[in-house]
Amino acid sequence: MGETVQTENPLGYENIGKLIRSFAIPSIIAMLVSSLYNVVDQIFIGQGVGYLGNAATNVAFPFTTICMAITLTIGIGSAARFSLYLGQKEETEAAKVVGAGFCMMLLFGVCYVAIGEFFMRPLLWIFGATKEVFPYVLSYSRITMLGMPFLVIMNGLSNLARADGSPMYSMTTMIIGAVLNIVLDPVFIFGFQWGVAGAAWATVIGQLVSCLFAGRYLWHFKRITLKKEYFRFSFSQAGKTIVMGMSNGLTQIAITVVQIVMNRSLIHYGALSIYGTDIPLAASGVVMKVNSIVFAVFIGLNQGMQPIVGFNYGAKFYSRVKKTYFNVIKVILAISLAALFVFQVFPDRVLLIFGKENKLYMEFAVMFMRTFLLFLPLGGVQMLSSNFFAAIGKPVRGAVLSLTRQVFFLIPLMLILPLFFGIKGVLYAAPGADLLAFLVVFFFILMEMRAMTQAESERNIDEKDTES
Repeated sequence: MGETVQTENPLGYENIGKLIRSFAIPSIIAMLVSSLYNVVDQIFIGQGVGYLGNAATNVAFPFTTICMAITLTIGIGSAARFSLYLGQKEETEAAKVVGAGFCMMLLFGVCYVAIGEFFMRPLLWIFGATKEVFPYVLSYSRITMLGMPFLVIMNGLSNLARADGSPMYSMTTMIIGAVLNIVLDPVFIFGFQWGVAGAAWATVIGQLVSCLFAGRYLWHFKRITLKKEYFRFSFSQAGKTIVMGMSNGLTQIAITVVQIVMNRSLIHYGALSIYGTDIPLAASGVVMKVNSIVFAVFIGLNQGMQPIVGFNYGAKFYSRVKKTYFNVIKVILAISLAALFVFQVFPDRVLLIFGKENKLYMEFAVMFMRTFLLFLPLGGVQMLSSNFFAAIGKPVRGAVLSLTRQVFFLIPLMLILPLFFGIKGVLYAAPGADLLAFLVVFFFILMEMRAMTQAESERNIDEKDTES
């Protein structure tokens, strides 16, 4: 789709610290804007529509979570394969990944809309809609579902642009839609008096503009030359891409399941405590929003790391792979320790940002924040490490490790610990899962680092023998 200048890829020789900064900072900014946009969006809906409007967006949220599972599976899977092929100097195969990946994004996005619209009503009841909320959530979901293909394509191409060495373009792609959404929200909700439908149309328009901007990059790839014949759906390509990206997709699905289990546990054991059912649900929602901002930084770092380790692993520059991983781990530990200090020492001040509530609410919210986020640094390391395996072409291991915390440990602990500790057991489940998942991922990372060190030593010996 245009001539491309082939140059030596800086991922293979540029200073690691400089690469991490140039790739991770735009990703972090984009993720933070997206995370903060969700908070601002809720404020506009709450003020313009009321609590039923916010309830509607919450009930509809699983549609977005499932869509993100699709887009991350395709987007990160394609980007990981793209980086590995570039590292192996197989530019033609990398180009085929882009063409097939784009077709996957389009096909899966359209199919998701068709399925979602057809099963909309029964799914909304399953997601938790009530008679009062149902008209709002149906109106909101009918509209936002139309934007799902744009969301899939935008996120998928954004990941590929970053892997191609254009992190700023990727960042701009994501920010454009979020900013436009924030601008249109008050216009449609307050100015046109469209209510939740206005918020939905603002979301779809933002996604459409971001998608168009992302699609423009198909004519501006730096490392490959795209041809029309590459743009076709292939079951073989699709299978390989899904396997590479499934750890991220499964993580999204696991988060949805965890949220359902946690909400039900908080309601059940909250009713048996002095806090009742509403306080635990409200407090957990605020704490999880705060936590999502920290994890937005982690996700940005992970996205920035992926093309660097993918390319260098494919090129067998194992020392650069290890150095990148450990440098990013240091950044995650520094950020998470700073956040942990704030959450442990000043939890009340953080919580008051979301409104002043009664004493009983603040008591539980402070306890929830301090306990649930106790091992936040270990959680950050575990998330980065599980995605590290997907980036180096070992997706099955990455998928298993990504599910370790959410499915293998957190859900069972949420079901078991409250039997002994009541509602506090729900809180204890998170640090317990963080610790156990960290120990598992530490073992696998240790084995992988040793394997790379050995492979690097053998390569050096072979090179010396060749020279002699």
